[in-house]
Amino acid sequence: MRVGLVLGEAFSGLRRNASMVISVVLVTFVSLTFVGAAMLMQLQIGTMRAFWADRAQVQIYMCSSLSQVASCAGGVATQEQIDAVRAELDSDSLSPLISDLQYDSAEQVYEDALSLLGDEYDGILTEDQFGARFRITLADPSKSAVISEAFAGADGIEEVNDQLQYLEPLFSALTVATYVAVGVAGLMLIAAVLLISTTIRLSAYARRRELGIMRLVGASNRFIQTPFILEGVFAALIGSVLASLAVVAGVQFGVQEYLRSRITFVATWVDTADVILVIPVLIGIGIVLAALSAGFAIRRWLRA
Repeated sequence: MRVGLVLGEAFSGLRRNASMVISVVLVTFVSLTFVGAAMLMQLQIGTMRAFWADRAQVQIYMCSSLSQVASCAGGVATQEQIDAVRAELDSDSLSPLISDLQYDSAEQVYEDALSLLGDEYDGILTEDQFGARFRITLADPSKSAVISEAFAGADGIEEVNDQLQYLEPLFSALTVATYVAVGVAGLMLIAAVLLISTTIRLSAYARRRELGIMRLVGASNRFIQTPFILEGVFAALIGSVLASLAVVAGVQFGVQEYLRSRITFVATWVDTADVILVIPVLIGIGIVLAALSAGFAIRRWLRA
């Protein structure tokens, strides 16, 4: 097969159907940009979940003088109740789940509150308004429910607080956004496939006399089909490269320069290393879909 002749036919077809080729490029660009965004969002969710899972704690708050729950009917938690909680945490059933255990007395909790609120609250707040606190870091954050079930409602305990639960709505919202991006990307990819098929059929129809002559002189179907497949691949490749550039720009300017400086509680963001993983996937998806749709379209046209 003469490579130069095949490439010449492919580029000739691209020039003849410039408007349709531009449409294919744009649809491929938009759809693969959504695919790239969805992949990066999923990577971001995984990065955030791993970061916070290692740092999120289960906190057990002992009763203070202000506690109103039924388990605090006896008033401020006694030393016996505090010792009972510590003994339970050190038991054979719970200690294997715990990687780090810290105890803050009521005085320490009071000092932490003053450092957070400011010294002007000294005298307004009193130590008896704060209860002692256990801070538990789990070896496996998914086991936090075990701690909650073991201590929730026990005498002397005001609240068992699982910090990871506060992050779940954020992870859920990001996951929904990922699904939306995937859905839009899927629809756009279907549109791209249909558009590539239509473009190839129109290109074949415009060159029907040439194709007829080629078949009369004994040209193989492979020789006839290859330029049309290359037309679709070239158009999709341009769209894939543009989508890759859009993803790079989005991470560099949208994430690294904008979001990182404004959302300070998120310490880990997707970066160039993640983009490098995504770009080959985008280009591969564009080329494979274009080759399959163009090959299917031209084979059906030749059989017609």
